[in-house]
Amino acid sequence: MTDMELGVLKGRERGNWVRLRTIILLRWGAVCGQLIALFVAQQAYSLQIQMGLCLLVVSVSVMGNLIAMFIFPENKRLSETENLLMVLFDLLQLSLLLYLTGGLHNPFYILILGPVTVSALVLTLRSTVFLGITAILAVTLLAEFHLPLLTEQGFLLRVPDIFVFGNWVAITIAVVFLSIYSRRVTQEMHSMSDALQATQMALAREQKLTDLGGVVAAAAHELGTPLATIKLTSAELIEELNAFPELQDDAKLIRDQANRCRDILQSMGRAGKDDLMLRQAPLGTVIREAAAPHLNRGKEIHFKDGQSVEDGQNQPLVLRRPDLVHGLRNLLQNGVDFARANVWVETTWDDDTVSVRIMDDGLGYPSNIMGRIGDPFMRLRRSGQDRAQRPGYEGMGLGLFIAKTLLERSGAELSFANGRDPYLATTEQPQKCGAIVEVVWPRAKIDAQNAANSVPMRKNKRLEI
Repeated sequence: MTDMELGVLKGRERGNWVRLRTIILLRWGAVCGQLIALFVAQQAYSLQIQMGLCLLVVSVSVMGNLIAMFIFPENKRLSETENLLMVLFDLLQLSLLLYLTGGLHNPFYILILGPVTVSALVLTLRSTVFLGITAILAVTLLAEFHLPLLTEQGFLLRVPDIFVFGNWVAITIAVVFLSIYSRRVTQEMHSMSDALQATQMALAREQKLTDLGGVVAAAAHELGTPLATIKLTSAELIEELNAFPELQDDAKLIRDQANRCRDILQSMGRAGKDDLMLRQAPLGTVIREAAAPHLNRGKEIHFKDGQSVEDGQNQPLVLRRPDLVHGLRNLLQNGVDFARANVWVETTWDDDTVSVRIMDDGLGYPSNIMGRIGDPFMRLRRSGQDRAQRPGYEGMGLGLFIAKTLLERSGAELSFANGRDPYLATTEQPQKCGAIVEVVWPRAKIDAQNAANSVPMRKNKRLEI
């Protein structure tokens, strides 16, 4: 299995991350349901509950949602730890609300299964086991410790102890069973998805090798006739130059070199791909390689290399990885597509980080999608100005999504912004007033001279001739 195929399988962890926006929407739904249940219990059924404390518990979820909405972008994806903390928060909040409203005598105790099921679907086994144990401990405590539910007349609402025990057994079994069931189904789905992706990558690689082999075969076919003629002529010269040993040696050399050309054509497709020198390159060289397809599209691309935080520091050698080159190429394509006339690419580095900043002089990112940049399949109504600037384009955000995904897989963090000042007139805007995207890597992730990444500088394989 190749490194790229292993990357697909490891990328499953990235695909398991849930968007913060999804958690926020689900939590708003839970908050609405909790409020409705509390007011119905008090107003419709005249139950005596600690409404003030209950509203305080619900308000904690509301405040958490509001803080998350204002601090983080809409398309933020939660890591394993962040996801665990979010689900754990919901579990504890629900448990505290049940404590204030009768514990296992409250039929809504079944909602304890929600956070555990979410954990089984998207988190690791360790996190799922932790949340499952936490849920079982919560229902165990709720069976014994809770505030009673009282009617308007002061009568205690409770179910027989045997039913409380039955509820505890049922919820415990449900936590274990649903966790195992959900996790098993999710693993099967991921395994099939990984297999399909690995198959597609293998087919794509094989197609490239086939195409390369076809080029080599065509070259060998086209050169076959002149090489055969050279060999035939040299063989005749060898026979006729017996009286001239020095000239005969030259004719033999011609024949040998013709044979060598034939053997090189047969092996060049195999050996060329193993050139160790091509696995690393200076940062500026990699960026120019990524920009090469867009240099002649009518926009000027300005490269500014050598901006080192420490004067005199040499330009770093970085890993020449396909995902890195392709991700940068997509970002540059987006800049060229929407720039008026100029795109700037600036690089900086220090001992800890390597960064690339891409800017243009276009209109920048639309303000209504700033929080969603990097999400795929964004279908937005385009203005007349957009259509005039890029006719025939029906973008859905896939280019930026692919770039963001590939670069994040290489260890980078991306940030998007606009250089335009909304308080200045058009004629007063700075030259670099369009979209700005900055890509920052920890240097240890892409530095080819880092011990973990360094390419062994041994000799390349000899051509098999």
